[in-house]
Amino acid sequence: MLKIEHIGIAVKSLADSIPLFEKLLNSACYKTEIVESEKVRTAFFATGENKVELLESTDPEGIIAKYIERKGEGIHHIAFDVADIEAEMKRLQAEGFELLNTIPKPGADNKRVCFLHPKGTNGVLIELCEERKL
Repeated sequence: MLKIEHIGIAVKSLADSIPLFEKLLNSACYKTEIVESEKVRTAFFATGENKVELLESTDPEGIIAKYIERKGEGIHHIAFDVADIEAEMKRLQAEGFELLNTIPKPGADNKRVCFLHPKGTNGVLIELCEERKL
């Protein structure tokens, strides 16, 4: 794992949350994007070498909507930048971690991603991120 790539925060409304985080971080939102496969709309902020990602559900049955229903708005996941996502997935599986997806899938911000089940990571949802090659 090279660095913390971003921290994902579940929010009810990007329209309400973007101005709040722009003030909080003293940084403009540099990108919004819809990730159809995850049923989310995202907004990104740069904070030094790291990023903050806000996640708003695009579907009342989506994973973020269900998360907010159970736990309320707040930190959803921590993402780590990796050089080789397949190798890291194999390493973590061999160490006994449960992967939520067995092959990397397209994520926001030009990434390929994989999530680890939080039951094996002290309740923290971990995302692995690798920059997609163009």
